Amino acid sequence: MSENQAVGATGGLVPVTEGEFAGWNVWQSDAFEQRAGPFYERIDGDGRPVSAFRAEDRHMNGAGFMHGGCLMTFADGALFSIAREALGDGRGVTMNLSGDFLDSVAVGQLVEARGEVTRAGGKTIYVRGIVTADGKPALSFTGIIRRLSRRT
Repeated sequence: MSENQAVGATGGLVPVTEGEFAGWNVWQSDAFEQRAGPFYERIDGDGRPVSAFRAEDRHMNGAGFMHGGCLMTFADGALFSIAREALGDGRGVTMNLSGDFLDSVAVGQLVEARGEVTRAGGKTIYVRGIVTADGKPALSFTGIIRRLSRRT
């Protein structure tokens, strides 16, 4: 189960100021995503959210391709980037995440995720997306985010 906070919350998104992902943002408060990725996000030129990271040796499985768990971890984080507007300033957890592996990912490739909210209302947000490696589809995914009530 993944949990994330909206922009502006304590420990939320912080801008990256140098390196390949300068101009992107990263979740300062998510230690797991920092170790797994780190995973970056921004709004693209069309006003849509995109998440990305560069495939490294440490992301690969014994066969030399990206581990499926790494791709699913990335997709889980991307759910929240895609659903940011629908989630507003609230919090949520991943209720469901499923994926279909379409192709392998090799070291050095740029891995990106884009998608859309297919339905949002009440306590649930439905998302679908695609992960690409250098523009080639690698994983299609769907997920459901459950909004959490604010703690008092």
